Amino acid sequence: MDKRQTEVRTLKKGGYVIVDDEPCVIMNITSSKPGKHGAAKARMDVIGIFDGQKRSIVQPVTAKIYVPIVERKTAQVLSVTKDTVQLMDMETYETFELPLKDEYKEKIEQGKEVMYLESLGKRKLDIQ
Repeated sequence: MDKRQTEVRTLKKGGYVIVDDEPCVIMNITSSKPGKHGAAKARMDVIGIFDGQKRSIVQPVTAKIYVPIVERKTAQVLSVTKDTVQLMDMETYETFELPLKDEYKEKIEQGKEVMYLESLGKRKLDIQ
């Protein structure tokens, strides 16, 4: 189960939501008052966790919306090449490769443990 359903009114800044089949983090959320002919609306500004794209959506606060299950996991660095890093999950011992961004190259070292995010079948390094 990669996602669960919840009402828009329960979402908070810093939480997660699925927009265009992409897990996103909520950067800003504002609610309007109910109007003469309708329910209160919530406007959310979100950024995709994996693609970094900014998106905005407007939904009634009573609408149901999907929230991704985002897991923060630990992996050991097996090898580092020019633009990829090979990792092994510390719980399942599964090995996989992820693209390596330039800003992470100094922080990744063979044999060390790193954090990564996993949601909806996608993975990303989570290095501060």
